[in-house]
Amino acid sequence: MTATGTAAMPDEPLTLPGVDLPLVLRRSARAQRITLKVDPAGALLRVTAPPKVRLAEIARFVARHVPWAEARLARLPAPVPFADGAVVPILGAPHRIRHEPQGRGAVRRQDGTLVAGGRAEHLARRVTDYLKAEALNQLRPRAAVRADRLGVRVSHVGVRDTRTRWGSCSRAGRLSFSWRLVLAPEPVLDYVVAHEVAHLVEMNHSPRFWALVRRLEPQMDAARTWLKLHGGGLHRYG
Repeated sequence: MTATGTAAMPDEPLTLPGVDLPLVLRRSARAQRITLKVDPAGALLRVTAPPKVRLAEIARFVARHVPWAEARLARLPAPVPFADGAVVPILGAPHRIRHEPQGRGAVRRQDGTLVAGGRAEHLARRVTDYLKAEALNQLRPRAAVRADRLGVRVSHVGVRDTRTRWGSCSRAGRLSFSWRLVLAPEPVLDYVVAHEVAHLVEMNHSPRFWALVRRLEPQMDAARTWLKLHGGGLHRYG
C-alpha cells in the first residue's frame, strides 16, 4: 500500500547458471541492496536490485539463498482454480463454487454457495468478473465514508490484480485496490481503505499518517497482522 509513484523497471525473467528456480528480476532506483522474495501468486521468486548492481553479484546472492528459497516455495499452499466444487472465501466466509451448465444469468451467492451458469470453459472468467465487481461494491462505499470523515474527495475507485501492494492512492484522489481483498475478512478491507484514504491527507508514512489511519480504523493492528500472516495466500485463488 502506497501513494502513487514508482522508480522500478518492469519485471523480467531471470536465468542464472546453476540455479534451477523460477526467478524474475526488477531493477529499482529505490533499492539499496539486493532482496529476494517469494511471490505466492506465481509460485516464483522476485529479485530486486539497484540499477547498477552487476548480474554476477545478483547470481552470487541468489545462490547463497537457494536452500531458503526452495523451502519457502515448497511451503506455498496449493493453487485453487475457480472450478466446480472449489471453495473460495468471500469477505472471509467460505463459498463453494457450483457450476450449473444449463443455468443463465449472473453469478450469484446463495447460502454459502457461488452459483455460476454457462459453459464450463467460461466458468473461471465469470467467477473472477463477479469477484471484481463485488470488490468494487464493497470498497467504494467504504472509501466514501472515510473520505467524508477526513473532508477529502475520492475521484475514482478501481480494482486491479496487483501482486506487490493491496492499494494505492494518487494526488488526484484516485484509489486503486487489489480485487483479492474481497476474499479477506471485512476488517481487512476497512483497514486497507483507511490506509489509502489517509494518503489523501498525508502522502507519506509519517506518524501523522498512521494517526489518521488509526482514527479511521481503530482496530488496524489486527488487520495488519492478518495481512502479514494470510495476505499472500489470497493470491492462490483463481
